[in-house]
Amino acid sequence: MQPYFSNDAIVTGVLLVVLALIFYTSHLPNKNWQRFYRYVPALLLCYFIPAFLNWPLNLISGDVSSLYTVASRYLLPASLILLCLSIDLQGIVNLGPKALIMFFAATLGIVLGGPIALFLILEFAPHIISANPDELWRGLSTVAGSWIGGGANQTAMKEIFQVSDQLFGTMVVVDVVVANIWMGFLLYGANIAPRIDKWLKSDTSAITDLQKRVESYRASVERIPSTTDLFLMLAVAFGGTALAHWGSDMITPYMENHADRLKEMRLDSLTSSFFWIIVFSTTIGLFLSFTKVKTLEGVGASKWGSVFIYFLVATIGMKMNVSEIFENMGLFAIGITWMLVHVSIMIITGKLIRAPLFFVAVGSQANVGGAASAPVVASAFNPSLAPVGVLMAVLGYALGTYGAIICAWLMQYVAVLG
Repeated sequence: MQPYFSNDAIVTGVLLVVLALIFYTSHLPNKNWQRFYRYVPALLLCYFIPAFLNWPLNLISGDVSSLYTVASRYLLPASLILLCLSIDLQGIVNLGPKALIMFFAATLGIVLGGPIALFLILEFAPHIISANPDELWRGLSTVAGSWIGGGANQTAMKEIFQVSDQLFGTMVVVDVVVANIWMGFLLYGANIAPRIDKWLKSDTSAITDLQKRVESYRASVERIPSTTDLFLMLAVAFGGTALAHWGSDMITPYMENHADRLKEMRLDSLTSSFFWIIVFSTTIGLFLSFTKVKTLEGVGASKWGSVFIYFLVATIGMKMNVSEIFENMGLFAIGITWMLVHVSIMIITGKLIRAPLFFVAVGSQANVGGAASAPVVASAFNPSLAPVGVLMAVLGYALGTYGAIICAWLMQYVAVLG
């Protein structure tokens, strides 16, 4: 069904008005508003209000609009460059091994969650599944590819395990809706992080130290921006984005020429242009953080980066249609059970090693959401932490196909041999 507004100029205006109203009301001194935002974080509303405008209101639609493509391909690389300008690499190193442990725990949770969820549904509620077991595990392999790596890994699983186009389309819906629901929980969790960290008995000193170092540097260079400053900042952001796209355009055809060899090595993600855009933009931001360009943080570089991130969040929300859950209840039952296994492993691991919620959330989203949403979740804790989400997401791309294949083999055993 066509949405009421299909013109992207109108949709852009609608999303920006929504974002402006959210942030305006979140900073009002009114006690009722303050009480409301104490329990419902602003970032969560930036995500769910566009989803509500999609369904049930049908005012806008992510399926019709091209704004997500614009936000993910242009604004996201620009935001990564701006957010990386003030990065403190020593501070990130000081975060220690817990970040990596939680990332690999997230991957393990997805690898094990698939076969466990499939077993539970086939054992206790087989009547809610219409696909035969052989089709089922093959289709679910594409969800594993997406949740550990990204879109390129998902497509690789489709080809490796010969998933039909119709089933693949259904699995994409399961992937997107379940992952987006979980992202909503993570955004809410960021709002109550201190309470959860207290329960986890986490040592958050390294994260706090990183935030303070970034904020201290920001305060030391802060000044009222001139028109020249703003043009320089935009030139760095979008000039860097142009370089990232150019680098991607140069290297992607080369990788595609060696696609067969890369497929044998399970490195299909290297043929994805989006993967290279993220890698190049992050690298450019990291390189510039060692130059005088870093002082652009004083005229609001990270604030503009955050604006781009929030607009990306709104376009992600616009793509979510909760009504689709009711059309594929059996597959969504598997997807939600799968996610619950993943979450359980994350919480148990986090409790055992006393990892801060930040590591739990970003480790999970770096797998499930990838480079488009991992910095969003990291920014929900603090904008200065966004680069941590990007670096972990890139690692997810590298491991995606390997983890998904192991997961697929386990699901094959459960569905066909078990």
